[in-house]
Amino acid sequence: MPNRQVREVIRNQDCVTVPADTKVRRVAELMKSHHTSAVLVAHTRTKTFAGICTERDIVFGVVAAARDPEAVTVKEIMTAEPQTVSPDSPFGHALHLMYEGGYHHIPVVDDNRPVGILSAKDALGLEAVQFELELVRREEITVIL
Repeated sequence: MPNRQVREVIRNQDCVTVPADTKVRRVAELMKSHHTSAVLVAHTRTKTFAGICTERDIVFGVVAAARDPEAVTVKEIMTAEPQTVSPDSPFGHALHLMYEGGYHHIPVVDDNRPVGILSAKDALGLEAVQFELELVRREEITVIL
């Protein structure tokens, strides 16, 4: 785990990125169709990274505030300029930042361009696979002995 880079964790990921002027209803539809709980937001003109929008942002920023999701843009409710990591960052470092910051998601940004999202779910899934492989290896060693 310590030597793995973030890019290895997100390499098969279907990352959804939306322009900052996208209406929240459309963002929610994309989250549903892509089975994701967060999307990255890019500045509309430059396509550079602007922020992240999670289900929680939609619940608190629109639903609980009784706002119209057809009228509110993602820019109004997203977390602007959140903590990010690069694809070359060590996976363990990204997990540490997530833990320390209390984040469930951390954007992956390369040259100020959004490239992926590392989530707690992704991290746990990969570590579960590694753990299972370690158990199999130990069982094989036990059989040999």
